[in-house]
Amino acid sequence: MVTAYKICPFNTKRIIKTAEFTEMRVIGTAGHVDHGKSKLVEALTGIDPDRLKEEKERQMTIDLGFAWMKLPSSEEVGIVDVPGHRDFIENMLAGIGGIDAALFVVAADEGVMPQTREHLAILDLLEVDQAVVALTKIDLVEEEGWLELVQGEVEGLLRSTHLSNTQIVPVSSRTGEGLDKLVTALSEVLREAPVRMDRARPRLLIDRVFTIAGFGTVVTGTLIDGSLNVGEDIEILPSGLKGRIRGLQTHKTKIEQAVPGSRVAANISGIEVRDIERGDVAVLPGSYKTTRLIDVHFHLLPDTVHPLKHDLQVKLYLGAAQRMARIRLLGRERLNPGEDGWLQLVLDKPVVATREDRFILRRPSPGLTIGGGRIANPHPIRYHRRKDTKTLKGLEKLIAGTPGDVLLQSISRTGPVPFNQAIEWAGLNWEEALHAIEELQSIDELILLEGMPQGPDSEVLVMDRGTWQSICKKFARTLETYHELHPLRSGIPREELKSRLQFDSRSFNAVLRFAEQEGVISEDGPRIRSSDHRIILSEKQQESVDSLMRRFQESPFSTPSVKECVDWVGSDVYAYLLESGELKQVSADVVFSQSTFERMVATVRQTLEEEGTITVAQVRDRFETSRKYALALMEHLDDIGVTVREGDSRRLPK
Repeated sequence: MVTAYKICPFNTKRIIKTAEFTEMRVIGTAGHVDHGKSKLVEALTGIDPDRLKEEKERQMTIDLGFAWMKLPSSEEVGIVDVPGHRDFIENMLAGIGGIDAALFVVAADEGVMPQTREHLAILDLLEVDQAVVALTKIDLVEEEGWLELVQGEVEGLLRSTHLSNTQIVPVSSRTGEGLDKLVTALSEVLREAPVRMDRARPRLLIDRVFTIAGFGTVVTGTLIDGSLNVGEDIEILPSGLKGRIRGLQTHKTKIEQAVPGSRVAANISGIEVRDIERGDVAVLPGSYKTTRLIDVHFHLLPDTVHPLKHDLQVKLYLGAAQRMARIRLLGRERLNPGEDGWLQLVLDKPVVATREDRFILRRPSPGLTIGGGRIANPHPIRYHRRKDTKTLKGLEKLIAGTPGDVLLQSISRTGPVPFNQAIEWAGLNWEEALHAIEELQSIDELILLEGMPQGPDSEVLVMDRGTWQSICKKFARTLETYHELHPLRSGIPREELKSRLQFDSRSFNAVLRFAEQEGVISEDGPRIRSSDHRIILSEKQQESVDSLMRRFQESPFSTPSVKECVDWVGSDVYAYLLESGELKQVSADVVFSQSTFERMVATVRQTLEEEGTITVAQVRDRFETSRKYALALMEHLDDIGVTVREGDSRRLPK
């Protein structure tokens, strides 16, 4: 029993009540058709898991059945009873993904059969390593030594799997023989099963949808990765429909909070039954994004007839969902039976997936399980080049790496990304994310562009060192090209640089600030230049500038026109003189030297302070120039807010 409250790491405004609940465990059956799975569940629990009329008529489980029981420790566990017939293997896969332990059933009178092997292969691919084998129907065994023979066959079958050390318990559902020993064995393996993580990002893997009169829509499934509470808003993915949890039940008992690992029935308001289907996932709004492209580590079963080839169509089974998928085989041309490899799966419809989720692949026709594995990256940003060794090394890190390795690989080569997006891609909780930040900063591999994240919902921009180096190269190439084309300009306009680098405004500004801190670029007002860029005039250009500036010194208030200046020094040099502050253009035709302009502004301001107003004629007379220059000056001062026009006069702004 746990008594505590904690802040939800995904949403710091959400308080999770972890008080006074008992951890819930789920057992899943597996085994060949008619080997007594449902009868064994009924013998253990008193509940007939075959709920459908057709199941009772055919005496065969067709769809998922559910029951529950109390162990000697008073712990209540749920049981998912799955069909064993090959025609209903897809229903079996919908229920087996979220279990803590398996009850693997082999009939003693028949021994190992085809679906025995296929179900075992599925458990092994899903890395279910807590199980008990129930050798059922021992009351039907009459031949001496037969039971030992079947037990030896099962032990040999298990030897090369995750279940190699699994206890085998002979039982009879009809007579009750061995049931107590089976319950004890189940209790022992559940004690060894790892505790379900509460990542505060709940996923209810929906395997049934129905309506109850007076209540409306009800969904059932196994809850993983977090808790759900009555009254919370809920989102159904991949559709994105939103509703609210009206009520929760576990094992037909009303609860206020459903905990990770439990079988849950959720009454949802605001969504119709017709809008939800098996394989959908109920989550907290905004906590997950769907995907149609996933990178996976895959094991091809040894007894598969054909090698795996690129572009093969398969069925993906993930949680309770099934999707058609196209295989992109990475790093090689074929995968032979028994081999491991990397795949990129292109799905026909989106799913909810996280790193480390287990999956199964089957051939669609004829239906056959060919292998399975683990998801390395649920949100790759593009199709990978199939022979790219860097991609393969990155995927290896995602599967086997530290939190830092995983975060680094998730954001590498993606440009600046919000922190909450980065840890979602990486599948890290807040505690793991903090370790990842510390690890990567210690080796200078993570760049926090907008300060330290204060929580998992933080949107501060981050990027890896490799991405930054790539951006630096883009800066260098872009600025070098611009400086070569425009050697007399101080730099490229900010908006032009942003467009060429293809950044959004926020990312561009953040990267620009960091680039200046690192000494990669310098900002000159609205222009950006390389930090080492300097404008050097040729000897001829310098001579023309010197002669032009003498003209400005000789007639400071009756200067050459803009056109005359351009004709004198050339358009590029003239633009340089404006940018460098040597000249100040005040109209389309009038330009002064910067020092003269500043002196004229000071004189006009002083006159206004002393006399209150000034006219264009007075300005003309004060500087002994023509009306053209005086009018151009005063209209410019109006434009920049130094003066305010009232009729024919100007005054200072109030």
